[in-house]
Amino acid sequence: MSAPVEVLVFDVFGTVVDWRGSLIRQLAGHLAPYSIEVDAGAFADAWRALYQPSMEAVRSGARPWTPLDTLYRESLDHVLDRFGLDRVPLAVRDEINLIWHRLDGWPDAAVGLAELRRHGFCCALSNGNLRLMADVARHAGLVWDQILGAEWSKAYKPQPQVYLDAAKAFLVPPERVLMVAAHNSDLEAAQALGLQTAFVRRPTEHGPTQTTDLEPTGTWGWVVDDLHGLAHSLAVAT
Repeated sequence: MSAPVEVLVFDVFGTVVDWRGSLIRQLAGHLAPYSIEVDAGAFADAWRALYQPSMEAVRSGARPWTPLDTLYRESLDHVLDRFGLDRVPLAVRDEINLIWHRLDGWPDAAVGLAELRRHGFCCALSNGNLRLMADVARHAGLVWDQILGAEWSKAYKPQPQVYLDAAKAFLVPPERVLMVAAHNSDLEAAQALGLQTAFVRRPTEHGPTQTTDLEPTGTWGWVVDDLHGLAHSLAVAT
């Protein structure tokens, strides 16, 4: 029998908020003055494609700790050049980068999170830096008991320190922490350290033709379609 869950930690990008849809909805207005032909979806995908490579430079020690806001901003310059938008002014680039601070939650996110707070402390465990996560929480109406993750640990998931620091922050063993994510790799890393796991299906995180993370690939503790479903499952289990 699993240990009682005292702390729930959440991946945020893709699991709690719709990063791709939010980028597409907001990019068009920023880029239209410089190109009426730009494909906002392709632009969003190209920007996100640099997410893991930029963090890997930090994980590997090739560069010192660098917050995600900075990594996103550097990646944005590369994507603008690739799309022939090198004339976009610096001030506009900085504003475009702030779209990441205004991501919309999935329809179940805010209410589902409120339901889950009845089952334990609910914390963001994201690769996003603290200000980024705080702004997203305000924009999307998310109420966290704490914002943990990359900037807290000075490490990027799936480095073990990020997951273990969440347990240490709440003075509980890892087996009393539940990692909630729409990404199998995130859950695999957490489970290897003793955390409990919950897989939330988000089949359109990467758009209508998504091919990854459509189904669980591991033996996770819970598999649900949304946060409401997880709250119901935890209520039944207690």
